[in-house]
Amino acid sequence: MRKYETIFILQPELSEDDIKSVTAKAQDVISAYKGDCLRMDDWGIRKLAYPIKKCARGRYYYLRFDGESALIAELERRLRLDEKVLRYQSINITDLPERAPEKKVEVTEAVTEENAEETTAVEEAAE
Repeated sequence: MRKYETIFILQPELSEDDIKSVTAKAQDVISAYKGDCLRMDDWGIRKLAYPIKKCARGRYYYLRFDGESALIAELERRLRLDEKVLRYQSINITDLPERAPEKKVEVTEAVTEENAEETTAVEEAAE
């Protein structure tokens, strides 16, 4: 099995039910193709570099999973067809050199512009 990372951006004004339906569909595709979903993170609403479909902001999601090439093709097809998804990108991280072990940090809330400065200050103090 190969290792993949996918980041997708959703419309910022979606309700919690709409967000859960998109993330559940992504996880269903992974399980249907015998993949292994390792991580799903909500990175929160952030300002986009340029407007996409008249949206200046977007809700970012990070998805880390293992699977085969048929899985990635189906996942990207489903994301492409969903009108709630502004953009997506998937990369194969199987052949990338191993990163240094990251400190295990549990994310309890989405990082927003308001608390991004506080998070940066806390991370710098920890080092």
